[in-house]
Amino acid sequence: MTLLIKGGTVVSSTGASLAEVLVDGETIVAVLSPGCDAAIAAEGGATRVIDATDRYVIPGGVDVHTHMSFPFGGTFASDTFETGTRAAAWGGTTTIVDFATQAYGKNVRECFDARLAEAQGECAIDYGLHMIIGDVQDDALKEMDRLVDEGVSSFKLFMAYPGVFLSDDGQILRAMQQAAGNGGLLMMHAENGLAIDVLAAQAVERGDSGPVHHGYVRRAEFESEATHRAIQLAKVGAAPLYIVHLSASEALEQVAIARNKGMNVFAETCPQYLYFNLEDQLDQPGFEGAKYVCSTPLRTKHEHHQADLWTGLRTNDLSVVSTDHCPFCMKEQKEMGLDDFRAIPNGFGGVEHRIDMIYQGVTQGEISLARWVELCATTPARMMGLYPRKGVLQPGSDADIVLYNPNHPWTISVDNHHMNIDYSAYEGVTVPGKVETVLSRGRVIVEGGQYLGRKGDGQFIRRGLSSYLI
Repeated sequence: MTLLIKGGTVVSSTGASLAEVLVDGETIVAVLSPGCDAAIAAEGGATRVIDATDRYVIPGGVDVHTHMSFPFGGTFASDTFETGTRAAAWGGTTTIVDFATQAYGKNVRECFDARLAEAQGECAIDYGLHMIIGDVQDDALKEMDRLVDEGVSSFKLFMAYPGVFLSDDGQILRAMQQAAGNGGLLMMHAENGLAIDVLAAQAVERGDSGPVHHGYVRRAEFESEATHRAIQLAKVGAAPLYIVHLSASEALEQVAIARNKGMNVFAETCPQYLYFNLEDQLDQPGFEGAKYVCSTPLRTKHEHHQADLWTGLRTNDLSVVSTDHCPFCMKEQKEMGLDDFRAIPNGFGGVEHRIDMIYQGVTQGEISLARWVELCATTPARMMGLYPRKGVLQPGSDADIVLYNPNHPWTISVDNHHMNIDYSAYEGVTVPGKVETVLSRGRVIVEGGQYLGRKGDGQFIRRGLSSYLI
């Protein structure tokens, strides 16, 4: 099918202009000056024309940090690959990169194959996988090389969660050396988990067991220290480093110092850190703050973290906005920690709202239109080896396209979101624009307030190496 999107403002990472986008099958074949549809009609016409007047036409969003059905604390994230990717599509995201997890004592290949099988035939949109290396041994290091050859070009390690995910400095260094050799990107959850556990145990012993204490014990100093340590290990290991879900000013300062020295160090943040804080969300009466328990945690509003993060997005010390989507229902999941915040599953849902929340930053004067697209689509695609297939509207790219209405304010609620979770972390937030139409590889999957996609529409994407490594 040939499809023409006309009358809209095409926004790329370099600017915005009136243009028309021609799609043939699954691929963009041309981005044309306005009025070129007459020439198209003369050659046989388009099967369908979509009017994008007064709409922004942008690349489908690329969320490179999600956790569908992720095991944590004796339960699983409540969104499956089916429900989570459908919700992503509603929010204008057309590609995710999720995680396969190697647990202690398990074989990397077996863990990866099992996770891939879990996703296949389930996803509404295209997807890739990172590999979490939870047990850095010789076999795991060798498997990293094979995975890179098979399109899995990024690996995540943890400095947090002792006894579950944590790798010590020696293991991290070995993994970094391996990534330096195979061209992979090393992702890091940078918090000092051992120190956090000391403060957490002391808090509970004092009777400070409510959700807000999750934020108090996971101190910004622990994120900063771990970020600095990861950077120094990456320097010794000669490996590129990508810090996930950065939330604190002090950690951002460490990233900025490294980048100013020319190191291959990158970082992402998430919408929750740009808009939520410890006092207003995590410190709600009763157990309500459990809705906002995530790691890294929400930071206090009195220390300028949010302002510094927005600055980092403008200066490119923060290169990507992802969601760390890892939802748990309040009933029977978050409630596991009613008596002890350490048992509250870490994470909440946001995959549906990233495009809207970062567009709000445009309307607030924090970033430009072009930077909105760059942060939510183009740079994540480049960072994770998906570009130019994803993240850009140009001939030869997949026809992953979103029509965004900048003049359609609406209010987010549990009653209108599509994630499989019994509350909305963004309840009552009014955003200025709305995703109206979504195409995934040329197929219209959201239009007119209706979901037109199908389970299994998404394909596994074999990724290349990051475009940013030097």
